[in-house]
Amino acid sequence: MSERKTTSKPRHSGGGIAGGSDSGSSSRNVPHVHPQAPGYRTVFCNDREANYLAKYLGNAVSTTKYNLVTFLPKGLYEQFRRVANLYFLTISCLSFTPVSPVSPVTNVIPLSIVLFVSLVKEAFEDWKRLQNDKTINNSPVDLMQDKTWESVPWRLLQVGDIVRVKQDGFFPADLLLLASTNPDGICYIETANLDGETNLKIRKAMEKTWDYVTQEKASEFKGQIQCEQPNNSLYTFTGNLIVQKQTLPLGPNQIVLRGCSLRNTEYIVGVVVFTGHETKVMMNTMNVPSKRSTLEKKLDKVIATLFGVLLTLCLIGAIGSALFVDMRYYYLQLQVNVESEQFNPGNRLVVFVLSIFTLITLYSPIIPISLYVSVEMIKFIQSTKFINNDLHMYHVETNTPALARTSNLNEELGQVEYVFSDKTGTLTRNLMEFFKCSVGGETYGSGVSEIEMGVARQNAADIEEVQRPSSATRDKGFNFDDARLMSGAWRNEPNAEMCREFFRCLAICHTVLPEGEETPDKLKYQAASPDEAALVTAAKNFGFFFYRRTPTTVYVRESNVEKMGNVQDVSYEILNVLEFNSTRKRQSVVCRYKNGRLVLYCKGADTVIYERLGAGSDEIKQITRVHMEQYGEAGLRTLCLAYKELSEDVYESWNEKFITAKSALRDREKKLDEVAELIETDLNLIGCTAIEDKLQEGVPSCIETLAKAGIKIWVLTGDKLETAINIAYACKLINNEMKQFIISSETDEIRDAENRGDPVEIAQLIKETVQNELQKYHEEAITILRGTSGQKLALLIDGKCLMYALDPNLRSILLNLSLNCSSVVCCRVSPLQKAQVTRLVRIGANKITLSIGDGANDVGMIQAANIGVGISGLEGMQAVMASDFAIAQFRFLTDLLLVHGRWSYLRLCKVVSYFFYKNLTFTLTQFWYTFNTGYSGQRFYDDWCQSLYNVIFTALPVVIVGLLDKDVGAELSKKYPQLYKEGVNNSFFNWKVVGILALISVYQSIIVYNFVVISSTAGLTSLGKMLGQWDVSTTAFTCLVITVNLRLLMMCSAVTRWHIISIGGSVLLWFIFIFIYAIVFVDKGTYFSIYVLMSTIYFYLMVILIPTVALLLDFVYQGFQRWLYPYDYQIVQEIHRDEADTVGAGLLDIGGQLSPEDERKYAFAMLPKEKSKHTGFAFDSPGYESFFATQQGVVAPQKAWDVVRRASMKPKEKKPLLGDYGDGDCRVGGSTGDCGDEATLVVPLEAVMMTILHIRKSSTTLSPEIVITSDSYSGWKMVVFWWSLWWVEILRWCLKWSHVGFPVKAVGGDVAG
Repeated sequence: MSERKTTSKPRHSGGGIAGGSDSGSSSRNVPHVHPQAPGYRTVFCNDREANYLAKYLGNAVSTTKYNLVTFLPKGLYEQFRRVANLYFLTISCLSFTPVSPVSPVTNVIPLSIVLFVSLVKEAFEDWKRLQNDKTINNSPVDLMQDKTWESVPWRLLQVGDIVRVKQDGFFPADLLLLASTNPDGICYIETANLDGETNLKIRKAMEKTWDYVTQEKASEFKGQIQCEQPNNSLYTFTGNLIVQKQTLPLGPNQIVLRGCSLRNTEYIVGVVVFTGHETKVMMNTMNVPSKRSTLEKKLDKVIATLFGVLLTLCLIGAIGSALFVDMRYYYLQLQVNVESEQFNPGNRLVVFVLSIFTLITLYSPIIPISLYVSVEMIKFIQSTKFINNDLHMYHVETNTPALARTSNLNEELGQVEYVFSDKTGTLTRNLMEFFKCSVGGETYGSGVSEIEMGVARQNAADIEEVQRPSSATRDKGFNFDDARLMSGAWRNEPNAEMCREFFRCLAICHTVLPEGEETPDKLKYQAASPDEAALVTAAKNFGFFFYRRTPTTVYVRESNVEKMGNVQDVSYEILNVLEFNSTRKRQSVVCRYKNGRLVLYCKGADTVIYERLGAGSDEIKQITRVHMEQYGEAGLRTLCLAYKELSEDVYESWNEKFITAKSALRDREKKLDEVAELIETDLNLIGCTAIEDKLQEGVPSCIETLAKAGIKIWVLTGDKLETAINIAYACKLINNEMKQFIISSETDEIRDAENRGDPVEIAQLIKETVQNELQKYHEEAITILRGTSGQKLALLIDGKCLMYALDPNLRSILLNLSLNCSSVVCCRVSPLQKAQVTRLVRIGANKITLSIGDGANDVGMIQAANIGVGISGLEGMQAVMASDFAIAQFRFLTDLLLVHGRWSYLRLCKVVSYFFYKNLTFTLTQFWYTFNTGYSGQRFYDDWCQSLYNVIFTALPVVIVGLLDKDVGAELSKKYPQLYKEGVNNSFFNWKVVGILALISVYQSIIVYNFVVISSTAGLTSLGKMLGQWDVSTTAFTCLVITVNLRLLMMCSAVTRWHIISIGGSVLLWFIFIFIYAIVFVDKGTYFSIYVLMSTIYFYLMVILIPTVALLLDFVYQGFQRWLYPYDYQIVQEIHRDEADTVGAGLLDIGGQLSPEDERKYAFAMLPKEKSKHTGFAFDSPGYESFFATQQGVVAPQKAWDVVRRASMKPKEKKPLLGDYGDGDCRVGGSTGDCGDEATLVVPLEAVMMTILHIRKSSTTLSPEIVITSDSYSGWKMVVFWWSLWWVEILRWCLKWSHVGFPVKAVGGDVAG
């Protein structure tokens, strides 16, 4: 908004471009407004001494979390805020006390390793922030010193300094714009660093300071700025500039913010207002409240359960210890060390208490110390290497890849049940095209919209699309076809005067900036939104070409106005701009024609425009409303246009109030809105526009796929109900088979009440309507759901009704009704209502929600959901900057959820489950040992073995599983979206899974401990001596490490070379460690133990037998589970077991636009990677392909258990079995020929297994020593049979044998069924 002195008489204008800017006034002095401390600050321009007393912050910024002094204490504080780390710190402290049975190193070493890794990660990230800070703080800028420009670093600037910023340079602080090299004090800025928007914004200096552009004038500038205190609002600014005894109001259009860049301007001169951390961009860098995934929350409960188990074990041991100590065990000499009270028989209570502390220290490994570090590492790599580099989520047109802005919620993507989506720019392209219009009660435009075509296809109806000449060329944003308005033909329309006002309103009422040569072909428009650009483009095509703008004037080249063929340039003086915002929902300009005519043009939503229309012209109002409903049904966005003639006296009286409001330092925005209400009344309706926004590619199929996955999609939009319904039809969100519940305020009864104008009556009527409709539909929904029809439900509600439905008294009914609907569409909703609806489902229903949007109005909704996804579209990057994940198109949601989300959930479930299992198994072996030591707390394992168990011997394989495990490929994940429901139902990490793992841990710990201990009594060394305690514990630990690592292999759905290397390497590390440890520490009980053990056959038998028996139960359980109660993904594995599985996602190959680092990475990505080996079994299934390059899968032969399973389901026919395999041959004496009675038949191993299965009545001997008779295939011997098959298969798999020769000897006849 601006003030301007004219030659006729004093007038004051609020003209402006984007939001109204100000120019100086020499004709009127606004009263001096004193700032009210502490609400406002005073800045003295070009006077450092005067500003010194205020102690303003310097301009240096620091985004680091630590410095050299605070790194260690603050870093440790951050680490010990985690309960697990604090727990281990407590245990470490206990280990230094006399009650501890273990050396302090047992707990200190693992904790130190975890803390070291975490602190190194923190230090590295902080060091990168420090380097970035140094670069920014040392950037040069021109500062006015001693009447000359001197280049200084940004960090030396102070509040009140005068600086010069050159073209393409960044603003070093928040500046008040004084002057620009462009005419009229205008400069162009790019705010991409603030909000991601690349379209240029205009800023305008006040007319009073235009002259301070040269070095001489700038050095003389003195003034005083009174403004608001620093805040984080990027789009508002309130202040006054006092210069030469005049007070000039300042607004956001005189402020250029730190981080923005100067464009299309040689240089500007400005005064520093806010510096450093008080700049608006820095005040917006506060951390968004962190979100925790559901799996992480459940993990906390599991950790708490483990702690409960720990206390239970300690309680059992302590009670046993208190009962055990007795004087009758005199040979233990318990009374000798009475002063310690540890085992004093005379004080059992003290024994009980001290034993609890002893056992807590001993059993502390039950809590996995390395779990959090491992999970964080896995999530980070999943985000940065897999999600960010997936070519299936790369948008070529905009050169935009997917971006994981956080790694905390990867697995949450695999459990989403509700998706809340914006419409414009999210489901649609946000590429607006002027399509139809209504002027003076007459509709124009003959096209058929994409939504109409989609609805027609849904209804199986025929619709004729208007064919345009192929030679017709259209401007971007203009898709209008009606000869009655083109090329001046509108002059022949009966409402020609109204058409002229319509076109001028389009050409004048906007904040668009023209760029380029002033010709229709070469000029481009920079608009704040695609809608505005489309409207101005439409005006150009109608013959009203807007080609130039100054701070106070708009220039339009009008054709065919006075007469056909006549073209004239007309200037309109812009006196005031009343800005658009989400509250006003309208924009107005007050302009003056050359002949002195004063007109207010207004455009906005139909609801706010109709409320401000004057009396009369009821027929046009009704007809236009009908037209808007028709446009809405066609999926078009409508906007009403109106105007008002102003008299000079009325305008001057209003402008006085406007200037006063504009100069207010307190509540300026509110006062300006109130003043705007005074003049935006008694408007005359011109007509309405209809703009088409087409659907994004792949949206209908994406929504259909997500619906099959069990995900319910809600659309929250600001469009009309009719538009929202038809968009929903076109997106396949709703269909004719659904029962639709519509709750709308657009009823005749409510309209009559609105016409009467009583707000109390309107509110009461809408509330009663909403309450009655909700209760009626809720009862109807229950009836339908209880019936057998299986009909799906859809709810459609508008913003006015939603406002009352969210009332605490009706909220529960709304929630229950909504949760029973497959689709929900909320239209005419505000940004606040979007966030309220999202929060209602997330908190009220305790469901996992995802919000996706592309604009600033979606930020609240994105932050309210469990997961926020931003669309990097045409509305800027506000949504992306507030989101957890960013994608370029809505259809990429399929890959993000069904592929990456499901994989991440499955992998992390296995990781957490495995940590729980292996630590519980380890602790229970120690617990069983307690019963053999008089509950004294004697440790079973050596200190170092216990210390390195979690961080070395079992650490790497689980990380590999968390990164590379994959049940089915990406294409199958999308082909069978029903697989996603397993994540929604949390099938892979629940209390049932935890309980089964606990039972397996108990079983395996019993096997490991008892087998070793019992058998050790018969074990002898090579010298004939009995095995000692540390020999037994070393054997047990060896068996335990092998068992838990092999058990991880059984959990895998995909096995690659990295699995084999990590698991084999972990076992190998244990042997390397014990080989060295056993000869280095001569004073330890483990000295030379491993060498003694390896000289006995006992050790090798235990190492083979114990893991085999320990894994038996798990193997049988997995086999029968897959056979009888398979998961969905296991069924899909069986269906596609013989198909190659290829994954083609990699680093971005973007036409030579890669950086050298990315090119190097891409070259590595093209190298051959691990190939699949499909087996169909739970622990050996589709292999993992590198996520960086396309490669071929390898179809592997059938495996024994799958053949057994399928064959057992087939009729048992009497036919030769070995003859079914054509690739077998007979070898006699080393030569190949016909098979005789004594011959070696070389067949695939699977054929042998098939033969074994079908033998019932005969007896066949298989060498080596495998005899299967009709008896042995029944009862408990079935287990042995399966076990033998498993070990044979393991041998075949490890050695990659494709054929195994077995001498088959027929007993009593030919080999036959």
